[in-house]
Amino acid sequence: MKPEIDNYLDTSGLLCPEPVMMLHQAVRAMSAGQVIEVTATDPSTTRDIPKFCLFLGHELLEQQERDGVFFYTIALKK
Repeated sequence: MKPEIDNYLDTSGLLCPEPVMMLHQAVRAMSAGQVIEVTATDPSTTRDIPKFCLFLGHELLEQQERDGVFFYTIALKK
């Protein structure tokens, strides 16, 4: 069962480091335990977003790629 998404962030068309910078800003405005879904087109996010989660203690619930678009579902640390 997929978690309820509390926030959506579309970083399509942006290149490193902008997607992670925008994610960091979005996470600051959210509460612990909330879930954010990120959409990106920059392939470097497949490396950067999992590292972002690992470094800050957030849980990467799902990572997918469909037709060159990357989707990430992240639960913020409690």
